[in-house]
Amino acid sequence: MPISISRNPLRMKYLLTMNRYWTVFLLVVTIGCGSPPPPPPPVVLPKDTIRVEPGPIDADAPEEFTTAESGLKYRIRRKSDGKKPTPADLVRVHYRGQFDDGTIFDSSYGRTGSAAMLPLNAVVKGWAEGLQLIGEGGMIELEIPPELGYGAAGFSSIPPNSTLHFLVELLEVKPSVDVQQPLEVKPQ
Repeated sequence: MPISISRNPLRMKYLLTMNRYWTVFLLVVTIGCGSPPPPPPPVVLPKDTIRVEPGPIDADAPEEFTTAESGLKYRIRRKSDGKKPTPADLVRVHYRGQFDDGTIFDSSYGRTGSAAMLPLNAVVKGWAEGLQLIGEGGMIELEIPPELGYGAAGFSSIPPNSTLHFLVELLEVKPSVDVQQPLEVKPQ
């Protein structure tokens, strides 16, 4: 027997109402009887985590500075077994630079909170030397004499013959791309 749709308005209203009830009932049963939703995935912060202040210092970090043959004074504030940079590498760092009187002249913490990516062969000699002493995840405090910094010329807001003080966290080491070597493009 073929199914016929009634043209009776009351019957149509009844069928539509029943259809809605069954839809809601099935939805409630389906949702209510299902397993609970899985927990959200853990939040993984990128290596370029935004920071306002430096990270923790090792409890056994030395209080005395070590003086290198070059005249650079340093103390390792956080040890790390991570990859150490070479002069040709790029480094992602958080840092704060201060003068002898404690005035901050530059900081990746306060300016934007984002880490800086720098080629190690393009920074002052004291920075390049000091960062090669720690690995990824390490922190070092540097006291850079003028001859390893900006010297008698100074630079921008840094007066001539300034001793520079830096606290630097090494977040990542990346090999540098040699811009003088042409990149080889392989057809696909």
